[in-house]
Amino acid sequence: MAMHWFVLLIGFTGALLITPVVRRFAVRVGALDMPVSRSVHKNPVPFMGGVAIFLAFLVATSFALPRGEYRDTFLGILVGGLFLMLFGLVDDYRALSPKVKLLGQVASAVILLFFGVRVEYITNPFGGLIWLGVWSIPFTILWVITVINVINLIDGLDGLAAGIASIASLTLLVSAILNGQSPEAIVLAAALFGSVLGFLPYNFNPARIFMGDAGSMFLGFTLAAISIEGSLKSPTAVALAVPVLALGLPIVDMLLAIIRRVRRGMSVGCADKEHLHHRLLQMGLSQREAVSIMYLVSGGLGASALVITGVGGWMAVAIIMAVSVSLYLGIRKVGMLNTGSGHKGMHS
Repeated sequence: MAMHWFVLLIGFTGALLITPVVRRFAVRVGALDMPVSRSVHKNPVPFMGGVAIFLAFLVATSFALPRGEYRDTFLGILVGGLFLMLFGLVDDYRALSPKVKLLGQVASAVILLFFGVRVEYITNPFGGLIWLGVWSIPFTILWVITVINVINLIDGLDGLAAGIASIASLTLLVSAILNGQSPEAIVLAAALFGSVLGFLPYNFNPARIFMGDAGSMFLGFTLAAISIEGSLKSPTAVALAVPVLALGLPIVDMLLAIIRRVRRGMSVGCADKEHLHHRLLQMGLSQREAVSIMYLVSGGLGASALVITGVGGWMAVAIIMAVSVSLYLGIRKVGMLNTGSGHKGMHS
């Protein structure tokens, strides 16, 4: 049995077994997400699901932790992931300010850099590679904090962030296998996919446990790190397009949120109820229906990412253009392009 399939199974089984234990512990210590004005849920829900995901991931990767050249990669992701999961847990308890949260995210990216995990080059779609040199440090930090916040901001409905993260990790896993990427990228993607998939039954509507910022930031961090070791190290011209497409839906949602808040003179860290999932609920869809639609769109984007790695050239460009137009029409249909200053969001 290939190591990545074994690790995937361990992560899945681990999450299935660990999550109920963590849930009972969260209830016992009072780690409950109490409903507020922005909340979709109506009753208190335990929020330590991120701990369960991390522990399942840790158990899974421990079976594949190498002793050779890839050891630092594994350690960097585990140490950085542990730091950010604990940092997120503090945020879940104390509601840290956006600036403090950003500092914690930057620190997690610096941990990756310390262990040698960085974006060293990006592919030139017209041929060759663009070596980043000293710019690899800010580029890596920017990539990591972007993906962290992409997952963090989409975590608004039961099972939404976990489902999209599982689709993205599966996309990175299949891409790594098909394109012969590094063994550590394959194993790490398999471990993350299994761990999130095992957590999802407890998190899908009606959720029995939330992942909290501890979970969403850990997932974003790990997806960013895996893409650095996998897709972004591929010499193909569409290397960057794979993780971007895999996370296309939450990326678009985050960009529109930034534009919306800037145009209204609001802080970028200010919360509102105008994310894509909120719009779908306002259209009359149930939580399950809204989440299912977003799963389908994310799955389609993930499939597109895999297709373009096989075709390349102008065909890949045509697919990316078609996907971009489809996303534009979709977000326009649900009113996401209405970013005027007339409607004020609510502060968290």
